[in-house]
Amino acid sequence: MELHALIAFVEVARYQSFSLAADALFLSQPAISKRISALEAELGTALFNRINRKVTLTEAGRALLPRVQALRTELEDIRRLASNLSSDVHGVLTMGTSHHIGLHRLPPALSAFNQRYPAVQLDLRFVASEQACQAVERGELEMAIATLPNALPEQLQAQVIWTDQLHIVTSRQHMLSQRGKVSLAELVQHRCVLPSKDTYTYQIISQALRHLENQLNVYVSTNYLETLKMLVSAGFGWSLLPHTLLNEQLVIVETPLQLKRELGVITHRKRTLSNATRGMLGILQAFS
Repeated sequence: MELHALIAFVEVARYQSFSLAADALFLSQPAISKRISALEAELGTALFNRINRKVTLTEAGRALLPRVQALRTELEDIRRLASNLSSDVHGVLTMGTSHHIGLHRLPPALSAFNQRYPAVQLDLRFVASEQACQAVERGELEMAIATLPNALPEQLQAQVIWTDQLHIVTSRQHMLSQRGKVSLAELVQHRCVLPSKDTYTYQIISQALRHLENQLNVYVSTNYLETLKMLVSAGFGWSLLPHTLLNEQLVIVETPLQLKRELGVITHRKRTLSNATRGMLGILQAFS
């Protein structure tokens, strides 16, 4: 059973698309199709349903997927273990981070890493913190630098690097900017722009508002904090933003809330960390 075919199987299952899997593996779509067909022929069963251009796993495919994912993770762990026997820091470091962290927190650390470990090829993927966390759990990323959830899955571990102070903010023209301290009951009467409900940052404001959450008037929902900042500046409503994004166009609204979120590194407990990952961790700790 060819390893390349198994990897192709995992990627097609992940994207539910032969073309997207081909892009992810830097292969042509016919090459991916050939590998899947060969694997199905060897196993004697279809792994995917192909109906009206929609690709879904068959019952056999669903049964096989977790075992192949575990095998892929184990093989990658063996490679890292062998590589770590040498003190050299080289190879590929596959890591994920959010756009906000990548733009506002990581640049100094990345610059230091590049200067110290020039032999390492950095495969940096920009994804939402929630997706990055899941990708580490599935073994697709060696590490993630992301907003940390309140509770991690059992197989993951986290280390706090930065703490973001969060503020309720409005534009200078918003009526709340002219007020003194604003109660939470008054706050929710005004239109807001917030991250989507499945994000860790939204969960922070949700828990803080408790029984008032169902009164929120969310005008726009987007996971890009820079976009939320623009919408607030344009007068579309109040929002919850980290201190790193504040500027002269935004006004902090004084409320009873004192909110923060933790940003840091997420790794898998059972995964052997490569020398490159250990090097990145050391640099990040120095910037914390």
